[in-house]
Amino acid sequence: MIDLYEGILTTRAIRRYTDEPVTVEEIRKCLRAAQQAPSGGNSQPWQYLVITDPDVKRKVAEIYRRSYRRWETAQLASLPEFRTDADREAFMRSLRSSRYLAEHLDEAAALVAFLVPDVDLAPSDADGRVDIGPIYASVYPAVQNFCLAARALGIGTVLTTVYWSEMDQLRRVLDVPERYVIAALVPMGRPRGAFGVAPRRPAETVTHWNRFGNREP
Repeated sequence: MIDLYEGILTTRAIRRYTDEPVTVEEIRKCLRAAQQAPSGGNSQPWQYLVITDPDVKRKVAEIYRRSYRRWETAQLASLPEFRTDADREAFMRSLRSSRYLAEHLDEAAALVAFLVPDVDLAPSDADGRVDIGPIYASVYPAVQNFCLAARALGIGTVLTTVYWSEMDQLRRVLDVPERYVIAALVPMGRPRGAFGVAPRRPAETVTHWNRFGNREP
């Protein structure tokens, strides 16, 4: 088992998988980790839908590809000027990886959908609704726990929401009641390639202390 900190640093988006299977027990281990995630008021609002049936995966992939093609077309049509050739190449490399996932989604060993109820849990008082933020804040920690557990088992994952524009169609294919939102879809499989520390801006460049704009602790 890898060190926790190393696992966090090397849990990157994995979009290409081998045909090696992932076992039911491995998926259950990842779900147990997801279940231990914190949530607002310990509400644990999530449900998990694990997709391993090839026919169902294929139907999900068809929906995903439609959504992806629409997204990519819109994204490419609205790109700003890149500051450097390196920035352009980094974007295109990410785009090619995302396109590959869309074209091969059904080849993942499993797809895991994270569901949350489409409800407003905010209470009200005499002054109106007391907003405490979106319910998604109580599901994405579970998604990250799932991905970290998969990393510990040598399984690659990626969180995607590209399907969102076809949420209704995806619900119908998966028999998900309308009262639920599919907050994340996580394909998983043995990585084709290596885990590693992904290129990111240094944390110091986006960190402020006590007041926005103050770079010193």
